[in-house]
Amino acid sequence: MASNMPFIKNLASSDRKIRTSALASLHSFLSARQIASSLRPIDILKLWKGLYFAMWMCDRPIPQQNLCNELADLIFVLPRDAVGPWLRGFWATMSREWTGIDVLRMEKFLLLVRRVVGAGFRWMKKDGKQGKSGTWATDRVDEILGLLVEWPLSLEDEAPVTAEDVKDEDALSPQTIPAGLRIQVLDVWVDEAEKVGLLDEDDEEAKKILGRIVGVVDLLEQRTTRPGVRIRSKDSLADERLLKKDDTAMEGDDSATKDVDIKSGEDEEGWGGFDD
Repeated sequence: MASNMPFIKNLASSDRKIRTSALASLHSFLSARQIASSLRPIDILKLWKGLYFAMWMCDRPIPQQNLCNELADLIFVLPRDAVGPWLRGFWATMSREWTGIDVLRMEKFLLLVRRVVGAGFRWMKKDGKQGKSGTWATDRVDEILGLLVEWPLSLEDEAPVTAEDVKDEDALSPQTIPAGLRIQVLDVWVDEAEKVGLLDEDDEEAKKILGRIVGVVDLLEQRTTRPGVRIRSKDSLADERLLKKDDTAMEGDDSATKDVDIKSGEDEEGWGGFDD
């Protein structure tokens, strides 16, 4: 498959025009249903590695913001069955690279994580739009919440990798999910949930979905051994926008975490992250 993706190296080019052309090629590549659906985990990781460096090389605020939006919205050109593996590749790449991001570049990667979380929430809607309109697709909701539980909101320090995913042992071995990555998701999820209407008091389905997310974050607060993650989990649950919701909506739903095997890791200090 790699031979069919010659644009990967160009995604990391220092030449902006070459990177832009490579991104356009990637967009066309991913929009081809047969190709996108046949991508192996290792192919997806190679693509995200290239996109990571495209983000790394991108300078100036406006181009950075535009690139974050473009990368996050790639899920809307993918066929339905390719979205889960694609996002799993994103979280795996961010987990692997996070601690190597310097302070000067961190802000744009924080924004990328925010945009990906927001895009995932939008994708849960059948029309993929922000706001209160639109209905929720149950299978998409389960997919996105499952990915959050598997990666940034995981109760384990190590990300799980199934046997069928192992195509390259070094590339897809279980890895630690950095505290900073977890904290960024905890810092932004309420904002992004509000944008897509998950805080809409008149939407009963949205209340149920919100309750599931709250249940996941609440469980993370109780189980994490990382002080920074525990504090940010508690802070997000104390958001005044959530406190306004009915108690029934805040009870949570353990369906998003019912298949998670809870394992305690060693106590370690977590990075506090940056305030957005």
